[in-house]
Amino acid sequence: MRPIQAAERPLRRPPSPFSTQRILAMVLRHVYLMRKSWPRLLELAYYPSVQMILWAFIAQFMAPMSSAIAQAPGLLIAAVLLWDILFRSQLGVSLTFFEEMYSRNLGHLFVSPLRPYELVVAKLAISFLRTLIGVGGAAILAIVLFDYSVFEMGLSLIAFFTNLMIMGWAIGLMVSAMVLRWGLGAENLAWAIIFAFAPLSGVYYPISVLPSWLQPVANALPSSYVFEGMRSVLSERAFRGDLLIHALALNAVYLAAGVAIFLAAFRVARKRGLLLQMGE
Repeated sequence: MRPIQAAERPLRRPPSPFSTQRILAMVLRHVYLMRKSWPRLLELAYYPSVQMILWAFIAQFMAPMSSAIAQAPGLLIAAVLLWDILFRSQLGVSLTFFEEMYSRNLGHLFVSPLRPYELVVAKLAISFLRTLIGVGGAAILAIVLFDYSVFEMGLSLIAFFTNLMIMGWAIGLMVSAMVLRWGLGAENLAWAIIFAFAPLSGVYYPISVLPSWLQPVANALPSSYVFEGMRSVLSERAFRGDLLIHALALNAVYLAAGVAIFLAAFRVARKRGLLLQMGE
């Protein structure tokens, strides 16, 4: 048989610049991790549930003393559930990235055709799943224990959920970039940095409570418009479209900045060979 000449050999096709299969493979990797570890699943719902129960009891205690809470009994429960969407979405991005660092898997991943931006999309998808499990469990528990359903907010809940998820993703990508740059010594920022946004977002009170010099900072956060919108829906039964537009516009800037900073940090880490050195 005549040997196949080099010119006759079929050419290997270069990998696609964007592959949903590679993204799904990354998502499945983390789904399998959760399926095989019930403590991981329990942890996702544990903290949102404890927070919700705590604030529900505080609301019951304060209802006779506060007309605002008496008129909208679910105000504090809705606030804590929405805050957990922001918190969990940020952690969902950061912690899934740290999983790869703990297991020294970044080098293995990026000798495969996986692209950095595909990793970003996969992290966002995993964060979405983790947030649904965590906050969804607490929301169902609120119905069972306190007869309050956050789903009564209807379509406005989707708008709030979407905006808080996007802001959480942006912060999670920035935190991941910082850990790529400075190593796991910066890991604690994943837990701590989000709490700096809580007092400025007006989770439990209107932005007008803040000092006048601090209000422009709060107005630069998408979350502050979401929580103002939540209070408007629950207290006045009115959905504020202007607040939604502000939140979406700011989130577009935040997410673009988060992706750009992460990809820039990734390029630097790859040039310096840090991807093979990072791990516990």
